[in-house]
Amino acid sequence: MAFKTRITEMLEIEHPIVQGGMQGVGYAELASAVSNAGGLGTLTALTQPSPEALREEIEKCRSMTDKPFAVNITVLPTILPPDYKGYAQAAIDGGVKIIETAGTQEVREIWEMVKPHGIKVLHKCTAVRHALSAERHGCDIISIDGFECAGHPGEDDIPGLILIPSAADKVKIPMLASGGIGDGRGLVAALALGAEGINMGTRFCATREAPIHDNVKAKYVENDERGTNLIFRKFKNTARVGKNDVSDEVVEISARPDSTFEDIRHLVAGAVGRELLQTGDLSKGIFWAGMVQGLIHDVPTCQELIDRIIGDAEQIVKGRLGEMLA
Repeated sequence: MAFKTRITEMLEIEHPIVQGGMQGVGYAELASAVSNAGGLGTLTALTQPSPEALREEIEKCRSMTDKPFAVNITVLPTILPPDYKGYAQAAIDGGVKIIETAGTQEVREIWEMVKPHGIKVLHKCTAVRHALSAERHGCDIISIDGFECAGHPGEDDIPGLILIPSAADKVKIPMLASGGIGDGRGLVAALALGAEGINMGTRFCATREAPIHDNVKAKYVENDERGTNLIFRKFKNTARVGKNDVSDEVVEISARPDSTFEDIRHLVAGAVGRELLQTGDLSKGIFWAGMVQGLIHDVPTCQELIDRIIGDAEQIVKGRLGEMLA
């Protein structure tokens, strides 16, 4: 059975399950596996060193799947910004029909570039007010990220159980639920709360096709729902990462009244994070992870994971919930 929603119809996918863009993880191997399994796989633009490299990765992904896939472009404050427009142009030239965006208001320049080409824009945000702004500026789909999510959950600290229905009450365009979702129960809950699909990141990291070291995947299985740390809070750029000795040290240093970002830069640098993902040496840096680690107990293929989610969701709707109706 398949769940039919505005998300599946708009994105032309079988199941309302999206793999979010993830730095250092969103390569063709994972994106194509998710798309082939009936979901929407996503390449992460900034994982590639240049727009030209993204062009090559798009072609590689297209050689691995004939299903739709997206490209994620996240715009964040930085001293030396990447060539965001170059990455967007690479997606346009590559015939990509779906762009996932996130980040600062400068992301609107990306929307203006891609919309004339008939590209659907899926924007990730962590607040209802941001979702409504994105809707007003022409986005096609909202992904609303609760406080449970990996990455940047914003500064409002609103969990999905409140944030999803609050957004659904006001947002008219289709909406994905993100943060804390990793199984069929999460899909059914998201649909019940007003979303029309789910966007998963951490759960897809713990799959066979995820291009990261097995030690990292084992850590996702080992950690429970308490296995994350919030970092960068004092810099108003909160990030949720997996709990390990390095992220514990970042929290400890950051708690010192006189500490600055320079005191932790060497621990959180992107280069050491990429080394961790590639080598599996968890002493090298930090890795992104959400509270959903408490629901991760194995490392299946993407096909097995999506089939399980849809099968369990169907059983919940037809069985457990149906049996509760008097």
